[in-house]
Amino acid sequence: MARSTFVYVTYIRTTPEKLWSALTDDVEFMKQYWFGVHCESEWKAGSSWKMVHPDSSITDAGEIVEADPPKRLVIRWRHEKKPELKAEGDSLCTMEIERSGTAVKLSITHTIESEPSQFITAVSGGWPKIISNLKSLLETGAAVLRDPYSAN
Repeated sequence: MARSTFVYVTYIRTTPEKLWSALTDDVEFMKQYWFGVHCESEWKAGSSWKMVHPDSSITDAGEIVEADPPKRLVIRWRHEKKPELKAEGDSLCTMEIERSGTAVKLSITHTIESEPSQFITAVSGGWPKIISNLKSLLETGAAVLRDPYSAN
């Protein structure tokens, strides 16, 4: 079967533990880099996962497939709001964290068993903005972008 994939890699001046916490545990911190959105889960394999927006709506949901703090997180992810994206089914989002000198390498691979995929096109526009905000927030204490829909 055909597969669509988006890969994003960045290096962040932080520790694996602080990055893991920013991605999973610290809801208020997460809202700062994810434009008011936060994710809820127990962050253990088999636990449910959902993306919650400021108005309490849930646009994406799924399950934690693998959680190996602070190294690897795999989420089975399904979009719930737009019918054309929901129809594509489950995707898999893999986040890998590894120390690299004084920084941490964060690799995000988001795949879906559909080619072409409108869902992967959508996340490929979102991940760079979200992770740029995360990197800036961890390194400087301030997010760089305030509006996820602003032009490049």
